[in-house]
Amino acid sequence: MLQTELFNKNVDAYEEWYTNYPEVYQSEVAAIQQQLLKLPENINGIEVGLGTGQFSKALGIKEGIEPAEEMAKKARKRGIEVMKAVAENLPYRAMHFDFVLFVTICHLHNIKAAFNEAHRVLKPGGSILIGFLDKDQAVAKQYDEKRHRSTFFKNAIYHSVSQVEKLLKAAKFKEFEYNQTLFGESLDEIKKVQIPKEGYGEGSFVVVKAVKK
Repeated sequence: MLQTELFNKNVDAYEEWYTNYPEVYQSEVAAIQQQLLKLPENINGIEVGLGTGQFSKALGIKEGIEPAEEMAKKARKRGIEVMKAVAENLPYRAMHFDFVLFVTICHLHNIKAAFNEAHRVLKPGGSILIGFLDKDQAVAKQYDEKRHRSTFFKNAIYHSVSQVEKLLKAAKFKEFEYNQTLFGESLDEIKKVQIPKEGYGEGSFVVVKAVKK
């Protein structure tokens, strides 16, 4: 609840990040889009913890969940259908979606429960996609070092690629595919949109796609 109130009270500051780092944001969108393009056409999916809808809007995702009501209001203005809920208890029936997207796992209260819920609401053969800051790369390390000065990341928990893969395997996901972006020592260095590369270990932002079997 504390995290939810923090986001409710700082919507403008949250939105300002996208204005300050447009090339970073667009690079992250490009990496997620590259994984989405691997999925079949005309499929139905959601974003979990969609904030003000910046990623959903850019990626053409029509619905999702967000626990912070003030954030959700912004997302609705962007044309996104938002249900007030948390990742650990999704308000959808089982085997309903073709994909589930997460871009905020560093803020999840219980990541294991969230991945299990994603598995539940996915159809057999459906995909989970997760965009996250790799704990072992430069940007996450900088955020971690400066967390005492950060509004949004003071309580964030960063994960390595191996940790995320282990958690996904525990939730019965398989067939992992990775790409990465944000090459550079800091966000301020990124002045143009970057083309994502396959794999991980170089870029600070990693996108993993895995399948429900």
